[in-house]
Amino acid sequence: MRRSEEREQAFYLVFQTLFSGEPSEAIALYSEAMEPVGEYAKALYNGVSEKQAELDDIIARYLKGWKINRLPKVNLSVLRLAVYEIIYCEDVPDSVAINEAVELGKKFASQEDAAFINGVLGAFVRSRA
Repeated sequence: MRRSEEREQAFYLVFQTLFSGEPSEAIALYSEAMEPVGEYAKALYNGVSEKQAELDDIIARYLKGWKINRLPKVNLSVLRLAVYEIIYCEDVPDSVAINEAVELGKKFASQEDAAFINGVLGAFVRSRA
């Protein structure tokens, strides 16, 4: 399975947890209902789950005119996943994490949401330089 496919699996898991609130069951439920979860997807999902508060603090700093609790859940899930990859996945270039996040935004939300995601992540990455 390609990394982009596993990243999409991780997105589903992060998004699902926003509704179920049971991170420990998300992987089993996904595997049962859809397909086996890849190792990279598991690592991303577990990392986002463990670092959620830190990720949310970072995301909140780069929101212009939004509060994190008012973001659409798709956007929040994509942003958490991308910020985690940018910070903790050294083998993933920042530009790849951003591009993949934008593609997830286009696929599961809208063009406007994808542009919003790109803007937030771009501001975050520029601040790290």
